[in-house]
Formats: sequence, C-alpha cells, structure tokens
Amino acid sequence: MSPISRLVSVLAAGSLAAAGALVPTSVHAASTFSLVTLPDQKEGPIYDFVNSAKKSVDVTIYELRDTTLVNDLVKKQKAGVKVRVVFDSQHASIDGAAYKALSAAGAGVTYSSSAYVYTHQKTITVDGVRSYISTGNFDTKYYATSRDYGVFDSGKADVAAIEKVFNADYAKTSVTPSDGTDLVWSPTDSQSHLLALIKGAKRTLDVQQEEFGDAALVNAVVADAKRGVAVRVVAENQSSKYSKKLKKVTAAGGKVTTYTSSTGFYIHAKAIVVDYGTPSAKVFAGSENFSDNSLNHNRELGLIVSDSAVINGIEKAFNADFHKNSGAV
Repeated sequence: MSPISRLVSVLAAGSLAAAGALVPTSVHAASTFSLVTLPDQKEGPIYDFVNSAKKSVDVTIYELRDTTLVNDLVKKQKAGVKVRVVFDSQHASIDGAAYKALSAAGAGVTYSSSAYVYTHQKTITVDGVRSYISTGNFDTKYYATSRDYGVFDSGKADVAAIEKVFNADYAKTSVTPSDGTDLVWSPTDSQSHLLALIKGAKRTLDVQQEEFGDAALVNAVVADAKRGVAVRVVAENQSSKYSKKLKKVTAAGGKVTTYTSSTGFYIHAKAIVVDYGTPSAKVFAGSENFSDNSLNHNRELGLIVSDSAVINGIEKAFNADFHKNSGAV
C-alpha cells in the first residue's frame, strides 16, 4: 500500500471512529422520579397524569375541592377507567361535593377508617404503575398561595406498596405498609425514618414545615445545629404557635425564616433536604408534619430519595422561601 493509500485508510478509520463516538451505546431509561413545585408549576401535570389513565385511578386525599380534577375523574370513570377514592372521614363538609359527583358517576368512593385520627395522605396512582405523592391537597382555595411539592414515582416496589395500602384502606382492613424502596408511612415508621434522616446529616440540614411541634424531631434538628451542621428552617408560624421551639433552633446556631399569613404565601410543604451538594444528599417530601398526630396517629405518606432533580428542585424553592421573608420567630 502506498503512503497516500495508507493516509486515506487512516483518515477513513478515524472518521468512522469519530462518528461512532457520537452514537450512544445505550438508551437511558427515564428517571423513576419527577418533581412538581407548587404554586410555580401549577396543577397541569396532575391533571395530565389523571387524564393519562387507561385502566385505573386510585386516590387517597384529605381535601378534594378542585372541580377540574373531580371532572377529570368523572370523565375517566364514564370512559371505563376504574376510579376509586378514599376521602378523609373528618372532612365530609369539604369533600362532600366531590364524593357525590364521583359516586353519581359510578366511581368507588368511601370515607376513611376511624383507625386513624385523620387520613392526611395525598396520593394518586394511575394504572397501578405510577404514583403521585404530594405534600398538598387538591383544593383550589389554596393553590395560588401555598408552597407545596409533589413527586411522581414509578418505582415498582413503591407503587406496589402504595396500592396494597390503598386496597386495605379502601376496604377498611388492617395492613402493615411496606416501605417499598423509598416510602415513609404514618403511623408505621415515619418518625423513625425522619429521625434517622435528620440525625444522619453531616454538613447541612434544610427543613420546611407547616407544623413544627413534635419534640423528638425538633430536638434532633436542634442537636444537629449544636454539633455544627448548618441548619435552616422555613416554617409556617401563625399566632407564634411554634416560636418557642423555633427559638431553640436559633439558640443552637440554626437559622429560621417564618411565614405567618393564612391569606398570603403559606408554607404548607413538608420537606427535608440533607447534605445538599454532596454525594450523600437526600430529600424527604410527603404529607407528614412535625406533629404527634401526623407521625403516630394519622394515615400519611411521604418518600425519601437521592434523585438529583428532586433534590435540586426542592432546594431551589427552599432557598427562595428562606430569603423571601424575614419574619421574626
């Protein structure tokens, strides 16, 4: 082979190799999780999720007063999708219209078991393959002003566990929930999971809570601050209800921002971000407040994940809320 021929061959081979490098060797599966930040993103993703149902929609909810969502569920039921809803038994005055509309459409509806003080869980599962786990209710009265988060979860073990508990709660039979891969249930194990998450913080701890009253969790937050973890808390604190406990955080070296308006921006979210920006970062989001009822006597659901998109999204909103208001404790 002549020198020129060899040069042509080398150049051709190099071109093929370069072209091959541009072609992905594998297709990455979609993430198991995705985040909805409210009120920023509004409720469109929730409506789209329900409208994607082909076989079934199972809902467990504390407050359902969103007529768009109710109408979507009614339409799905009438189209042959099996719709079932567990409503909190203490909120019939709020949920009654949705209950009647869904019942009239042929959907399965029931009020929750008296085994729990409240059924405060806020979850939608579609076709038994994907669940939406929310910190917020489906109530238009609060949409515009409430900070909330929702996480779509397609993990098989998680969704299977959620459906098993839904079926038991719908039938009002006892069940010991499985945590699947990522779940945090009340009254089963939420307090122990959240304590472990808080106590495991090494560098940073960001807590966003509507209620800040549970002594065990508050003391764990205070202990983190005392041992040098950079602690920040964003809390709803109407009528200075949690000032005494929040002052323990600031006395220990933590930083606190409070919100105090029932009509303005309202911290309804329940979230914890640990060690943001490190390989061990984790986030909790769910229906569990820092209260004895929420942790030990209600039906509640949250999850703890290491998904970077969920962590980044919640941390971004947390930072905005932390710096937006400078309410005194």
